[in-house]
Amino acid sequence: MTGFDAAIDDRFGARVERQAPLAPLTTFKVGGPADFLLTVDSSGELSDAVRIARAHGVPVTVLGGGSNLLVADAGVKGLVVRLRRGDVQQIAVDAIRADGGLTINGLVRWTITHGLAGLEAWAGTPGTVGGAIYGNAHFRGRNISEYVVRVRLMDRDGEVHDVTAQAMAFAYDYSRLHQTRELVVSADFRVGHGEPEDLRAVARDSLAYRKRTQPLALPSAGCIFQNPDPSREQVPDGIPCSAGALVDRAGLKGARSGGALVSPTHANFIVNDAGASAADIRALIERCKHEVWAQHGVRLREEIVSIGFEHPVPARGPAED
Repeated sequence: MTGFDAAIDDRFGARVERQAPLAPLTTFKVGGPADFLLTVDSSGELSDAVRIARAHGVPVTVLGGGSNLLVADAGVKGLVVRLRRGDVQQIAVDAIRADGGLTINGLVRWTITHGLAGLEAWAGTPGTVGGAIYGNAHFRGRNISEYVVRVRLMDRDGEVHDVTAQAMAFAYDYSRLHQTRELVVSADFRVGHGEPEDLRAVARDSLAYRKRTQPLALPSAGCIFQNPDPSREQVPDGIPCSAGALVDRAGLKGARSGGALVSPTHANFIVNDAGASAADIRALIERCKHEVWAQHGVRLREEIVSIGFEHPVPARGPAED
């Protein structure tokens, strides 16, 4: 037993799983095992796990709701920490605080029940508060960062500090966490007063919209690609500035690689149609990127996060090529 094995077992005991399957914990339902998997319920436990791993030179990967994520078939080296559950509290008349491990749907339900308006349109958003902050989740032209006041972060030494929304460097599908690798402990959101029944109506409309426009019946990770930035990419005339439209016009809607399929419902979704492997999905992603560049001269940038691959797609800043 290594020093890390002994230290992590001493702190967390039987809760530490070895060679633990990660596929069931992701919305894609693909990917290999984690060397070590630990589920934590509090920021204190998260800090302890990060400190132990840091002391022994073991890499740490944090897993929230498992959406917007592609895990390699070979799995993930080091320690994977899964954030589970979380609480919400009202910290001011116009503000609430939500733990990073709380699901967005759980957050929405809480705000509706308490008659607090602002986040109800995010009903049906997969993943956790931490994941939504990491990628600045968006829906129908709105970014989650529009409602963020401040974020409590944990650095790779397990130290916690608060930063303002402005300091998060939010941009389309981006926050500073892509570069700093800090972890979200909690986030404060701006809210207003609303009647619960009115808020539920907005939530139902959002859910209905997702059902009409997204392939929810099969496992996926959400949108695969970012929509092109018109200030950096020249989209051909007659094609909307949309990743899904570009993939569709490249003739790839319904394209397949093994068990992975470009959704016939929405071409910016790749679905696990028939026991896909991560390699199948990765191959289809690369095919879409190649064909869209070859036919339309637009470089598609990935929205999903890929982990465990030998040559991972690097995190990009909001203005990087």
